Amino acid sequence: MSFDTDITGFTDTDAKSELGQLSALLAKANMDYHGSDTPTLDDAEFDRLKQRNAALETAFPHLVRADSPSVQVGAAPSDGFSKVTHAVAMLSLSNAFEDTDVEEFDARIRKYLGISSSEPLAFTAEPKIDGLSLSLRYENGTLVQAATRGDGSVGENVTGNARTLSDVPHVLENAPDVLEVRGEVYMAQSDFDALNAAQIAKGAKVFANPRNAAAGSLRQLDSEITRSRPLRFFAYAWGELSTPLADTQKGAIDRLDSFGFSTNPLTALCDGPTAMIAHYRQIEQQRASLGYDIDGVVYKVDDLALQGRLGFRSTTPRWAVAHKFPAELAWTRLDGIDIQVGRTGALSPVARLQPVNVGGVVVSNATLHNEDYISGHGAKGEEIRGGRDVRVGDWVQIYRAGDVIPKIADVDLSKRPDDAVAFQFPSVCPECGSLAAREAGDAVRRCTGGMICPAQAIENLKHFVSRGAFDIDGLGAKQVEQFHNDGWVAEPADIFTLRDRFGQGLQQLKNRDGWGDKSANKLFDAIDDKRKIGFGRVLFALGIRHIGEAASNLIAAHYGTWHSLETAMDLAAMLEGEAWDELIGIDGVGSVMAGSLVHAFGQNSERAAIDRLVAHLEVAEVKPVDASDSPVAGKTVVFTGTLELMSRAEAKAKAESLGAKVSGSVSAKTDILVAGPGAGSKAKKAADLGIKTMDEAGWLDLIKGL
Repeated sequence: MSFDTDITGFTDTDAKSELGQLSALLAKANMDYHGSDTPTLDDAEFDRLKQRNAALETAFPHLVRADSPSVQVGAAPSDGFSKVTHAVAMLSLSNAFEDTDVEEFDARIRKYLGISSSEPLAFTAEPKIDGLSLSLRYENGTLVQAATRGDGSVGENVTGNARTLSDVPHVLENAPDVLEVRGEVYMAQSDFDALNAAQIAKGAKVFANPRNAAAGSLRQLDSEITRSRPLRFFAYAWGELSTPLADTQKGAIDRLDSFGFSTNPLTALCDGPTAMIAHYRQIEQQRASLGYDIDGVVYKVDDLALQGRLGFRSTTPRWAVAHKFPAELAWTRLDGIDIQVGRTGALSPVARLQPVNVGGVVVSNATLHNEDYISGHGAKGEEIRGGRDVRVGDWVQIYRAGDVIPKIADVDLSKRPDDAVAFQFPSVCPECGSLAAREAGDAVRRCTGGMICPAQAIENLKHFVSRGAFDIDGLGAKQVEQFHNDGWVAEPADIFTLRDRFGQGLQQLKNRDGWGDKSANKLFDAIDDKRKIGFGRVLFALGIRHIGEAASNLIAAHYGTWHSLETAMDLAAMLEGEAWDELIGIDGVGSVMAGSLVHAFGQNSERAAIDRLVAHLEVAEVKPVDASDSPVAGKTVVFTGTLELMSRAEAKAKAESLGAKVSGSVSAKTDILVAGPGAGSKAKKAADLGIKTMDEAGWLDLIKGL
């Protein structure tokens, strides 16, 4: 398949294979960037990878992975600092890469808010600084705490270090009683050059780029080292506030400026996509002469009341987008093709390259997607790269724009070695020797060995302990792989019997590098801490095909208790009847996703493994939203027809915020049907079932003032 075009014609297998590769690459890149300040991908590549992931998830929502990058923000905070829980989450931004993406951003905003294209809608546009996010908390005008973004919810306490920055005021006048100022710590290019020269002179570490230098300097355990580094700070946002700063984004930024913060002078008001893109071009032309690194332009809806209505997705605000600068190309030699086996048995070819520097990033691996892609053909058998196949020894062009993970975009046949032979894709699993089958219409070949395949078993365990799942301190991918290879952990339930099996002597663990009494007991305590865990996390951790983190939380919120889910899955086993209708009626859960869930609970061996795991756990109940004053709390609501006063997305978000469940289909459990013009079969079914039906005005009157 070709990734230079859109995803038209993609099969589930195509999408699943690529989503797996994207998830692994982005998880590592996140940790490298946020956790250790040593990025292996630059921002352009990273963000375009996320764009590709988001496009695939939009087209294939039933394939959203449990460890999807779309629900990840940053990386877990370092153990070297105390932790700070953000009062208001520090989220990332969705991305735009083409002018059409900016136009679509404006169109989405208007559609969500019900604003026509002829009505005015203002945005701010400002450079996106390539640095480290920082939140500064002021109480009664005094700086009391500074924290990095961390994973978006919990960051690192770097208060002492932040106090050393000249751009960070210690005391504010006429500020709200509680004010969290957010912005970016960065290093000017001239200061970076001088710092590296000084580092070289004393034989110390040389930094790769200003962003790394800034992040590493702010995250020093010795604040005197931070003080010696030329760090700067631009303020551009806020978190918790006791009183609003202004009515608009621009007004709030001006207010921060009046408090003594440095704000970016290139921030401008724009009246729509044309002006936004024009400002982007202007900033792009000045990029080389700014004196500090930027990687794009951020657009935000200016009216803060509209920002409030738009709200947030799981990890990004709806009212903002980052328009990123493009990435680059390079040529290198293909040294080999390796086959990796993923969690679902997919055989994924990976190109091993002679390392090449592409825009400051050394690339040594690239995806080859599947056997068709290697042969020069797309999902429908059409030619890609002019039908040129890829062979070991070829001179290949690497495309490092994040549209996909680094990939081979082209082949120079004039440099192909005479002895180069066409690549033969394996028909057996390289890990376990089982047949690798390719079903009709499926672009991916899969190992049929199931859990006898060590690669699949290990990948499932890695997924189980991943951050969005059980996230057990001290038990990461490396440790579960070691424990599996040693025969200690074959399935998730085995993790929770480790202490009983090893006892307090811990002799087996103590004989392993890096383990002793203290570290082993610490691990066992961390495992015990996760015996009580959220419903959504458990479901997500099972790694059921098509059931990602967002879907797991939707399903958990609907059924409330693990017992209710098990009962429903047993009743839905025939893929028909009331229980099945209820499952596919959950807004956001389709038939493919539902079928995968029912199948997992219906397979004897898989169900037994799930039951063995749950026997060790206390799965927390998901309680309804606390909306005691809401007339729709606990009720199931269905929206149908055309809504004229608000968008469907806004109506759904509002209903859920009031404690209602929003379903996509009408059943005997439906309490309210909100029917706009054009309501069809759902309205008829509701009438037949005697379900309360109202128009949009009636719905708004019902929830008026809430």
